[in-house]
Amino acid sequence: MKVSVYDTYVTRKDGEQMHFDILVPDHEKDIDKIYQFGKNYIKTKGQDGQVLASKECNFCHIQEATSDVQNDIKLKGFSIVEMKNCN
Repeated sequence: MKVSVYDTYVTRKDGEQMHFDILVPDHEKDIDKIYQFGKNYIKTKGQDGQVLASKECNFCHIQEATSDVQNDIKLKGFSIVEMKNCN
């Protein structure tokens, strides 16, 4: 399975910047839906209400999905790869 990777940065409530990737099937083009996936994720991190839009979330590239990513997508429609300051 090929996935589109959206490089995402969100300023946390404490001023630190979260960096994570949102991975979706490569055929998913509904950017509002992709932003909602990111908003759902940041809510789980206690960052509900923080800005996530085109300035914070941009298409980066397409890659082959790992089995873990494929399982996430089957369950939730997306997967998150945490990069920095996500905890």
